[in-house]
Amino acid sequence: MAEQKHTAGAFDIRTFIAALIGLFGVILVLAGLFGPERTADSRTDGSSVNLWVGVGLLVLAAVLQGWAMLRPTVVDTVPESAEGTRSEPGV
Repeated sequence: MAEQKHTAGAFDIRTFIAALIGLFGVILVLAGLFGPERTADSRTDGSSVNLWVGVGLLVLAAVLQGWAMLRPTVVDTVPESAEGTRSEPGV
């Protein structure tokens, strides 16, 4: 019997990671845009760290999702009619 192949699609771990990183990126961008200004903080020289880190996370999420779309994970499946006849090693 021939094995069927399909992609992992939405169940690819890179998609989950990209979604979570993208969500954190959106939250940080919004915090950087609408959060309290901390111009007196000398460690950041007046720049919004939340905004820049949020933009970086959004770029990383886009790269991960692009990678998952360009090189999808291929999953081998056995047809249902052949599951009972396929011999597994060690069984």
